Amino acid sequence: MLSFIGDYTCKLDSKGRAVVPAVFRKEMQAIEETSFVLRRNIFDECIDLYPKGEWLNLIAGLRSKLSQFNREQSRFLREFFRGVLEVELDGNGRILIPRKMLDDIGIAGEEIVMVGQDSKIEIWGKIKYEESTMDTDEFVLLTTQIGL
Repeated sequence: MLSFIGDYTCKLDSKGRAVVPAVFRKEMQAIEETSFVLRRNIFDECIDLYPKGEWLNLIAGLRSKLSQFNREQSRFLREFFRGVLEVELDGNGRILIPRKMLDDIGIAGEEIVMVGQDSKIEIWGKIKYEESTMDTDEFVLLTTQIGL
């Protein structure tokens, strides 16, 4: 079963390519997957990086709940798919992150953080990722609120 864990600081080259950390590539090799789907995160200023198979599972779940013939659901789907892009791992273990996506989440420098989130990876600007850290009391309150 696929599970990405850990957070890794990575560098972007001048073309917007980043090496996917070896531990994440190993997970991809285990499921014989070489392509990812990129989409802007709904809640935070980061990019979600889904292995193609996980993306297809997510879409299958949406299809079972939504109708393209319902106006509001169709609007949701249009926005959900806006800017979505498929990328391939190259021979050097890199992916190309389009400049527009990087600009949309405020990544101006060359340092990013790839964060394992179980079945997906989040891509953050290093400073924004560090700013997103919760203090212990806030985290404990959140665990109570969600029933853990």
